[in-house]
Parts: sequence; C-alpha cells; structure tokens
Amino acid sequence: MGSLTFIGLGLYDEKDISLKALEAIRNCDKVYAEFYTSKLTGTTVGEIEKVIGRKINVLSREETEDGRIILDDASHKSVVFLTGGDPLTATTHLSLRLQAIEKGIKTHVIHGSSILTAVPGLLGLQHYKFGRTTTLVYPESNFFPLSPYEIIKENREHGLHTLVLLDIQDNRFMTINEGIEILLKMEGKKDDGLFDKDSIICGVARAGSPNPTVKAGRIRDLEEYDFGPPLHTIVIPGDMHFLEIEALEVFADLPASISKKLQKL
Repeated sequence: MGSLTFIGLGLYDEKDISLKALEAIRNCDKVYAEFYTSKLTGTTVGEIEKVIGRKINVLSREETEDGRIILDDASHKSVVFLTGGDPLTATTHLSLRLQAIEKGIKTHVIHGSSILTAVPGLLGLQHYKFGRTTTLVYPESNFFPLSPYEIIKENREHGLHTLVLLDIQDNRFMTINEGIEILLKMEGKKDDGLFDKDSIICGVARAGSPNPTVKAGRIRDLEEYDFGPPLHTIVIPGDMHFLEIEALEVFADLPASISKKLQKL
C-alpha cells in the first residue's frame, strides 16, 4: 500500500516549510499541490521546487475536489499533497483524507502555520474569544450571500470576535477595502445595525511575511487605507478584555481616543 501525507507550507514563502515537511517531501515518490484555497504570495512554485528539490504537480480546483489523480497514485506510491497554511483547514482536504482512509491508504499530517492563529496573534486578540469563521466572496449579479453577516451578528451577540477570510479567485485577491464595502452593502440589505462608519474593524495584510500591515480603527478611517499587497484578512472584534484593547493600540495603531472609549465600556 502507498501513503498520502498532507503538508502545510505555511503562510508566505518557501522559507516557511518545516524541516519535517522537507524530509517527507524529499523521501516521497510524487508531489502534488493546490493553491486555490490559499496562496503563498511571497514566492512561486518554481522557488518552492528549488528548496524541496522536487517537481510539484499543481492540481486545479476540479482535480483536487475530484481527488482521483492523488488517490490513484497514493494507492501504491508515497505521495505528499502540499497546501498553503495548515493542511486540513479546508473542507476539500478533509474530504480527501477521508476518501484515502476509506480506500485503505495510510495518511499522515504535517502541520504548517495558519491564518486562523496568525491573524489573532498579530492583533493581540485572544484566540479562545473567536466565534465561527466566515468568508466574504465577490458578489455576482445573481449571487450575494448574506450568511457572513449572520455569522458576524451571531458572534457579536455572544461577545465573540469574527475572523473574516477574503475571496481568492485565480489571480484576483479581495482587499480589506473591498471587504469593508461588501459588509456595508450587507448592512444596507439587512439593516440590523451591525455596521456603520464608526464601527471598529481590524485588518491584517500579509500575515506571516516579514512586513505585515496590522491596523485597527473605525470603518471611516480604514475603508480607503492602503494595506498593500495580498493576502488580506478582516477581524470584527466582539467584547474586548483591557489587554486586547491595549494590544490593538500598540500592535495595530488603534487611536488612543477610541481605545479610551472602549476601556470604559
């Protein structure tokens, strides 16, 4: 029997690859990867190949979701499957592992750094105070899901923060500014008073890179702010501990005037 090892490459570039991952990659028979759920924007497939010393077979979304190419090889070969971030945060990867186990293929997991922990850490927000994560997608003429608004609202009702992931479509990366615009449009449709121009919002760009941009403030102050290159992520804060407020002031340039108001709540 073969084997299938899921490997997370981390958040930014080829230097995020762990020594454990590197050893597994160099000792396997074949290397597959997908980069549609997450991309390492600080590198290229070619640069990753130079570091690992192996050819990477990059799969499309359809090929990954179908799974047959990987599973057929893993039935009799040692196969590794590379993804950005941590390897089992996407439903597609979880499904692929379940299919492999059902076919009697041994599976292994080598974890990588994840946006789910990196963004809260950069902001200084406590991880256990986050509720459900949601994703904003680019609206289309007949497709404008409002479920992210409902998830944020539910989290806020319980005093919890919300990590808001932003859409990736081919080489189009949603910006924090576009995300804010979509959230305000959702408010216009729902009109539940969740967002206005004075609502506090947090934005993180290029988590895991040497120079991430980390900002917190009112929507009116951040909606035109230049966060620079991708990837971008939004956090909607819930109830905050005084240490979290201080962290936003120090780590994310939250204006002192806002910080003082929050401290009194």
